[in-house]
Amino acid sequence: MTLEVDIGGLKLKNPVIAASGTFGYGLDYKDAVDLDKLGGIVVKGLSLYPSTGNPEPRVVETPCGLLNAVGLENIGINRFVSDKLPLLKEVDTNIFMNIYGGRAEEYAGLASIADGLDGICGIEVNISCPNVEKGGAAFGTDPEQAYQVVRKVRQATGKHVMVKLSPNVTDIAKIAVSAEKAGADSVSLINTLTGLAVDADTGRPVLANVTGGLSGPAVKPVALRMVYETAQAVSIPVIGVGGIMTARDAAEFMIAGASAVQVGTATLTDPGSMIRIIQGLEKFKRKKRISRISDIRGSLKV
Repeated sequence: MTLEVDIGGLKLKNPVIAASGTFGYGLDYKDAVDLDKLGGIVVKGLSLYPSTGNPEPRVVETPCGLLNAVGLENIGINRFVSDKLPLLKEVDTNIFMNIYGGRAEEYAGLASIADGLDGICGIEVNISCPNVEKGGAAFGTDPEQAYQVVRKVRQATGKHVMVKLSPNVTDIAKIAVSAEKAGADSVSLINTLTGLAVDADTGRPVLANVTGGLSGPAVKPVALRMVYETAQAVSIPVIGVGGIMTARDAAEFMIAGASAVQVGTATLTDPGSMIRIIQGLEKFKRKKRISRISDIRGSLKV
């Protein structure tokens, strides 16, 4: 009887991973969550140099969700390695480093640094960022750009490469196929959906950045559909992300084809949500009388 899952040869004690962005560098929650019980942690997105992100206000609650324009604020890769990683090494779970950049070479540089780090099991490549050399279009909205950046990352590291896909595309499966061809070990989806919040009294956007990324329960049906479509198109593992609040949500993503899941916005409302989801999956497994939770993967009856 086990919750253990395998994603591209990487063993996780359970399929529940803390998503990048809402869990800081992992250590932020150490007093509220038993980090050792998690299947994995994806740390806050890291760039080559520190970034202050976007101006305030940059977070607003929406019906059944959250709209954020934090702008990938982070301390930079060097400070992460010196200040955060030594403490993360003490956590008994898989640590993934989320990376982003404005040029493919920046991704490759970050991947090269990560390749030499003990305590990092894999890299999550955020391709939702704008390519400054291609007029600002996100890497993840074009199959060829996605291929090029993932290929450079693959050439720079022997660690597990997970590619986080943008939902702001016509056909997310095509992007996933490009990532697989470029050498990705897995794909995670979805990233946030682009949205807008308006203040009717002032007639102005609520967010200083005008638009932001929508997450939370509101995006779950879209995420489920995209996970299902992607799982049909690629042979590498799919990690489901988007609106997972309960164990039942997590099970639905696995039934749709996900090998594991990431939990993001739920952690902001309840830091203990991932532990509850893990416990709930154990109960779900017993109820279904299956020996492995991975047995439900891709079992959707259509």
